[in-house]
Amino acid sequence: MSNRKTVILNYGALCIAMNVILGTIISAMKIPLLFLDTIGTVLMAVLFGPWWGALTGLLTNVVLGVTTSPTAFFFGLVNVAIAIVVGLMARKFNFTKWYIALITGILLSIIAPLIGTPIAVAVFGGLDGSGMDVIVLWMRAAGESIFASTFISRITGNFVDKIITCLLVMFIVIKLPMFQKIYKGNDRHAA
Repeated sequence: MSNRKTVILNYGALCIAMNVILGTIISAMKIPLLFLDTIGTVLMAVLFGPWWGALTGLLTNVVLGVTTSPTAFFFGLVNVAIAIVVGLMARKFNFTKWYIALITGILLSIIAPLIGTPIAVAVFGGLDGSGMDVIVLWMRAAGESIFASTFISRITGNFVDKIITCLLVMFIVIKLPMFQKIYKGNDRHAA
């Protein structure tokens, strides 16, 4: 195996661990509107491109599906979409600029709920045991449809989470020399 692939695989494992560990910690702390369960996917997509990020995101959901809940398998598609969007943005634009990270976070906050809402409605009936269930139930009591209630709760949480995630990854890439070297060295065109 080449040295580059070894590096990519090691970073992939690190990023999967970041997703699982940070997502679990934030979930246990019940911090509203914050998940940080895709930070490793975003980092991998920025450093190595959309396809490595997508693999990282998908494997994260496999790990979560095996270790925590089989329903996590269904949301692998959301993680793949996040990686593709971030990876393409990082290729096209300089992800070390705050406004690029902000725009990417806004895009993700719309795209992730568009994909995740139908999954949540089909698998959980719109309720998934998170703190966002309060918003879903409140909106359902106000007469909104299950789809609208679930989508609005998800876009609200994702708006905060995905912007913070993208900004955190930008700061990680800027502040840690090892990531800066990889980001500059990949010509932003690596697969």
